[in-house]
Order: sequence, then C-alpha cells, then structure tokens
Amino acid sequence: MKLLAFDTSTEILSLAVAAGPAAPVLEHTGAGGAQASAALIPAIQQLLAQAGLALADLDAIAFGRGPGSFTGLRTATAVAQGLGFGAGIPVLPLDTLLAVAEEARAQQGAGRVVALLDARMGEVYTAAYEFVDGLWLTRQAPVLARPEDVVVPAGWALAGNALELHGERLPTTPQRIAALPTARALLRLAPAALAAGDPHGAAHALPLYIRDKVAQTTEERAADRARKEKLRGAEEKT
Repeated sequence: MKLLAFDTSTEILSLAVAAGPAAPVLEHTGAGGAQASAALIPAIQQLLAQAGLALADLDAIAFGRGPGSFTGLRTATAVAQGLGFGAGIPVLPLDTLLAVAEEARAQQGAGRVVALLDARMGEVYTAAYEFVDGLWLTRQAPVLARPEDVVVPAGWALAGNALELHGERLPTTPQRIAALPTARALLRLAPAALAAGDPHGAAHALPLYIRDKVAQTTEERAADRARKEKLRGAEEKT
C-alpha cells in the first residue's frame, strides 16, 4: 500500500511515507505540538516528492488523532482533512496511545501494553492494548489519570513518553519502554484500520480530546516547575 502518516501530538513531529512493498519507508522528524503548524505541509510535500508520489497516488492518509497536544491535534486533523478532501482518498484517524503500544511492540516485542503520554498538569493519558492474532485489541480505552492511579496488570509493559517525568508516581513494573507515537507505527496500523470497514471519509477525521481543562492555575504551574527541578536535580547527582 502507498501510505502517508504523521503525528504531531507530542513535542516531536513524526512523518513517514510508504511508497510500496519494494520501496524503503521515508521518514522525517521535527518540532511537534504548536510548532508543527508551519512545518507539516512543506515536510509532507518534500517527502512525497522524494518518494515520487502525488497525493492522488496514495491509498490512504493516517494521522495521530490524540490524545495529546491540543494545538498539535488540531494541526494534524486540519491537514489530514484538507489533503483527504483535496485528493479524494481515505483518511484514517488513529489513537496516539495505540501508536505508542505498536512502537513498544516493534522495539521490544511487547504484546500487552499500558500506553502513557504526558498530559501535563501532573497527569497522563493512558490506555491498555493487547496484541492478539496479528491485531491490537483495546482492553482499556484512553482516559486521563493521575500517574499513581494507572493500573498495570502483572506481565504487562508500561510504555510512553511519561516514564521519566512521572516515574516515581507510576506503578513498578519489570518492563518500561520509552516510546512515542511515531509515523512508522501509524503506517503499520493503517492497513488493519483501512480493512476494518469504518467510515474513512475526511469528514470523519476528528481529533480525540479527553481533557476539558487546558490551563493550569498559578499553584499548579509552581508545583509542575518544582517537580521538573527535582527531576533535573536527581539527574545531575547521577
């Protein structure tokens, strides 16, 4: 399949193009979140040109729909909708936490994953997935939680970008995997999503928001700074 995938839900913009089974996957990384709004479309154009593809040549566009950075999700959704409408091709909104689980599987073979992404304000986004017969099954849908409230069943891996920042507040588990929702992971998830038969029109490509509150109080910002300073201090001692 010829696929374009991108994720801007974290501080890293991840972009990838698969031009077919015999072609190598082309990738690009850059600043994500709010900074991705200016860089995403030029990066897509450049990567498609490198792959020798036009938008109309693609079988589908996959993007990380969230949860994650509000600005990043809006950017990814708007670009995916615009490209999908313009080229008349399917658009696949995929959960960013599922992409974290898939990246953990690719890195270390984890088949049962509690995925985490930093949600700021001392909280995390989390979901649980199990890889069965070549497909990921959702065991817990994405939710917003305090790190100490995250449940990791015995034998499951904990994966995501929140491990270092919230490590002391998270459950102890033998397998911790630093993983991001990469575009390459989205490429691997896209064929199953396309085959699932759900509506894939650009109009159905919507972001997944879990949190309503988008700003910290003064006290919360101070507590967040104190946690980060404590983490930096511990790193300097080691």
